[in-house]
Amino acid sequence: MPEPLLEVRDLTVEVRAGGAWRPVVEDLSLDIHRHEILGLVGESGSGKSVTALAVMGLLPEGRVRVARGEARFAGRDLLALPARRLNAVRGAEIAMVFQDPLTSLNPLLRVGSQVAEPLRRHRGLSRRAAAAEATRWLERVGLPEPERLGRCYPFELSGGMRQRVAIATALACGPQLLLADEPTTALDVTVQSEILRLLGELQAEGDLSIVFVSHDLAVVAELCDRVAVMYAGQVVEQAPADDLFARPRSPYAEGLLRAMPRLVKTPDSYWIEGRPPTAVDLARLPGCRFAPRCDHAVPACAEAVPPLVAPADRDGVDRAVRCIRADELRLEGVDR
Repeated sequence: MPEPLLEVRDLTVEVRAGGAWRPVVEDLSLDIHRHEILGLVGESGSGKSVTALAVMGLLPEGRVRVARGEARFAGRDLLALPARRLNAVRGAEIAMVFQDPLTSLNPLLRVGSQVAEPLRRHRGLSRRAAAAEATRWLERVGLPEPERLGRCYPFELSGGMRQRVAIATALACGPQLLLADEPTTALDVTVQSEILRLLGELQAEGDLSIVFVSHDLAVVAELCDRVAVMYAGQVVEQAPADDLFARPRSPYAEGLLRAMPRLVKTPDSYWIEGRPPTAVDLARLPGCRFAPRCDHAVPACAEAVPPLVAPADRDGVDRAVRCIRADELRLEGVDR
């Protein structure tokens, strides 16, 4: 395999809760390769967004911290870079699109100025040249009348338009990696489909890799090449998207697939009982974190945290799973 574009190794992120620092992401390792779209999925609170924010150096100071780990990008550990050098990387080489563009865009600046700002900062363009390039990017992401819309403020645009502006701002400087944190969750299904198509086209056209954070497996199935499933701050399964959907190897991934919404309600409609553990709960879970909710749990599951390893019968597929019963279970998949 070629060297990954981004290597995350043993990342542990802690939050201040119950009078102590407690992990919300623990010993997480991920590789993101060039020209691929990696889906990072799991229920709310599984650590997906925290992982992306940690890599970008955007965790809220004083409340959340990186306890240990590395995030190596082009030979540099992003987690160890001084603020000035990290600011030079953000926007130019790595960019991020957030779930709600109404809060991520500055309400006091016209959207054209917001797309132009990183072009001036990172590429050194003049005000006039940056404005022209910003208009070109607004047109490229599918906005009608880009010159006129560039003079608008965020509140004057629809949610889909704002998200396109956010994507244009993130990609204007030609980054190699885009972290997209649930960028379609707040949009209606028609606009969502358009945004997904746009991301796929932009990734295919250029030298771009994408980490797509989502809890929506239907969206991930449409867009992603490979999937990492997170639960309670840990990766519990990694696999190519086709293989994960056809044959999940962890009970949690199977549960997510079985719980996917269907157009027609059927007698075998399924949901995962219970709720994910909180950061305080994790201190009382010495074994598999999913065991209290798992349909396949046995007493041994509660004894120790299982490692993330390749299953014995992976049939040449690059995959890993965190379950002591992975080699004996035959779990249910879905059509991608």
